[in-house]
Amino acid sequence: MERYAIVLALSLAGLAAASAQQRTDFSGEWIRAADSVTVGRPSTAATGDASFRRGDMGSGWGAAITITQRADSLAVEYVYFSTYDLQPRLRFAYALDGSESRNSVMIGHATSEQRSRVAWNGSSLVITTMYPAPSSSEGRAAVAEVRQTLTLETPTSLVIETTRIGIRGGPTNTTRSVYTKR
Repeated sequence: MERYAIVLALSLAGLAAASAQQRTDFSGEWIRAADSVTVGRPSTAATGDASFRRGDMGSGWGAAITITQRADSLAVEYVYFSTYDLQPRLRFAYALDGSESRNSVMIGHATSEQRSRVAWNGSSLVITTMYPAPSSSEGRAAVAEVRQTLTLETPTSLVIETTRIGIRGGPTNTTRSVYTKR
């Protein structure tokens, strides 16, 4: 009887290891194919004759991203600043074991700390990030929640669905960005 329990335990451990090894690998250099920022019609700037695009906030990452995935972590990098700003690419690292990951970014004059957790939903990867939001007029701090779901439609097509949960009664918003592998 004890022998069967050991064989069963080893079999279950082997299945768990095989399942972990079969996780989708999102690694690569990706370019936004269907630029969600162009949704809507082009408009004209309030002053001058410069035109700009109307649209949504897309994936929350850049139009060109680099994803590096290891067994225990995933990192996303992209250019945010112009080359004249002399700033490095933004880099966000996430632990794939479900533990909290913290990333700090400084855009403007203040550092913003983001707290994220990652969970697998089948072959999709869901990154849930909590951002500090502006305080209410009563001085109560707020937190904004953003969920980015990464799914490979094909080996060369990455879809990122980004859901921004409404705060203080605001609407929840979901965008869909499609990236192609370079």
